[in-house]
Amino acid sequence: MTDPSDSIDGDPTPKRERVSVPDEVDLPRLLDFYELQTEAQTEIHEFYDNLRDGRLTTTRCTDCEEIHYPPRIVCPECTGDDLEYVDLPHEGELFAFSEVRGGLPLGLAEHDVPYVVGVVDLGPVRLSARIDDASYADLEIGDPVALKVVEIDGPTDEDRVFYRFEPSKGL
Repeated sequence: MTDPSDSIDGDPTPKRERVSVPDEVDLPRLLDFYELQTEAQTEIHEFYDNLRDGRLTTTRCTDCEEIHYPPRIVCPECTGDDLEYVDLPHEGELFAFSEVRGGLPLGLAEHDVPYVVGVVDLGPVRLSARIDDASYADLEIGDPVALKVVEIDGPTDEDRVFYRFEPSKGL
């Protein structure tokens, strides 16, 4: 039930306040999907340092020899903490893929939809990544893909990188 004092000219519809939406919203740090990558901010900073140098790496436990992706600071197999960084291949095969058509979460508005995400088989590990320079219709399971390192612009002034893949002509 509405209070008649909230009505306009006897109209039982309550008054509405008009609000405006800003033309641009600064991305809050909490909604930044790419982690900070320096030694002071993450214990896997070496992964990002290597990626910045064009090398895709991950950790291998020197106790049980297991290779893990993403990189770890403790082995999930034997709980050892003696890990070393090892190089991963820069080329692999598309193991699975899908197309993102809409409904992007806040913070990913820079991505044009549709775009493709996939699981890439590099041999020792499988990892998920965006697949650039291809549409869903252009791809098939088993297609060769190659590493692409991208720089991240964002709400921080820090130098950040991440990986993606793109179709390649062959392995």
